[in-house]
This record gives sequence, structure tokens and C-alpha cells, in this order.
Amino acid sequence: MAGLTVSAPVDGVLVAELDRPPGNLLTVELCEELVRLLRQPPDGAHVLRLRATGKAFCLGRERAGSTPGELRQEAKVLVSVHRALRRTRLVTVAEVGGDAAGFGVGLLAACDVSVAVADARFSFPEVGIGLAPALVLAWLPRIVGERQAFWLTATGEPVTAARALELGLLNGVVDGSEALVKDVDERVVTLRGRHPRVHVEIREILLACRSLDEDQALELSIDRLVVGSLRRAEAGIPRPAS
Repeated sequence: MAGLTVSAPVDGVLVAELDRPPGNLLTVELCEELVRLLRQPPDGAHVLRLRATGKAFCLGRERAGSTPGELRQEAKVLVSVHRALRRTRLVTVAEVGGDAAGFGVGLLAACDVSVAVADARFSFPEVGIGLAPALVLAWLPRIVGERQAFWLTATGEPVTAARALELGLLNGVVDGSEALVKDVDERVVTLRGRHPRVHVEIREILLACRSLDEDQALELSIDRLVVGSLRRAEAGIPRPAS
């Protein structure tokens, strides 16, 4: 589909590139295409590298709905993107070469790994059009805490990449586009050096533990450790030296 180019897997790596300058706004159709890719990735795919052309990573989404039914359907599609990013078997890596706003910040924050250039800015501008960003508030407090989530969404003030890193929205910040490509290349190589099954299990455990208290999470860990150990044995991976 025009606006989103997805490469064939090369050594287990897919590249999805958003190309809708200048803002790289997502449409409902592009969101649906991304969800399909995340839910049914090609055989052999392990890592999805998400990036964009131009000066902006993604400044949000095009608003199409006007009636209650249209707005509800649009919101469901947006929610499905977040769910698909959380539940896909792919390891998702956001290569953030420019500014992100609103749903665009949600996109990179939902990825497993996100790296940005130092001059990128991140914001939640919905308050400027008289809208409380309900979808943002469903996930943002889990990462930055309620106090920071209130300030970011109540003011719409942009934050620097360095501040986004401090808040937990990013894994790393680099100087310039060349450094960004190099950094993400190295991270992808590191990820590819590990077994995809283990990455799937890590993501499943993180998702399962999200709604549990510490004791419940520890109980869950017993079963997951047993299952993981049995799968490891079935795969013929030798025990480490004691």
C-alpha cells in the first residue's frame, strides 16, 4: 500500500518504512496494514525495523471519523495497533529519525526497542485541539508515571530526545542519521544472535506480569521457568557449565 513499504525478510529482518511526508501521518488503512503484518509476519521473520522517510518519524494520524460509529471504529483500529505491537512474535525496533507526536509517540513507545536522533522532539498536542488523548493515557502512565503523564498531555509541551530517554520512552539517543543507522544495525545484530523463541517468551512474560502484583508475578514465573527449561531441552540446547 502507498505510504508503507515492507521489505521481504533478509536474514530474519523485515523493514517497514513509512513514506507520507511531511508529517508521515498514519491513516486507518495503514494502521490496518501494519496490524496484519504484526499478526501474520512472513515465515522466518524475527525482527521488524520500523522507520520513516523525511524529517519526521510520525506526527500522529489522520482523523477521518465524524459520527459516533465512525469514531468508535477508528479508535478500535488504533487500539489494535498497540495490541498487535505488544503481542506480535516479532521483536520490534523503532528507528526514530525525527519528531514524533501523539499516536506517533505511541507507536515508538510500543516497540520493544526505540532509538532516536538527538534533535528529535516528542509531544502530545491533542490538548491544543481541545481533546484529552484517551488512548495515550491508557499506556503512557505505565511508562512515565501518572504525574509526568499528566504534565505531558495537559500542556502538550514537546520534550527533547534526552528527556524522552530519561522518561523511558526510548532505549537510546544518538547524534545524527548516520549514527542512528549504525546503532540500530548493531542492536539488530545483537538481537539476531539470540533465539527468537526466547524473545517471544520474554515478551509474553512481560505482558502477563503487567497486571499482576509481585507475589502473583513470582508464582507465574515458576510455571514459565519450567516450560522454558523444557522447551530448551527439546531444542537440544546444552546446559551451561556449572
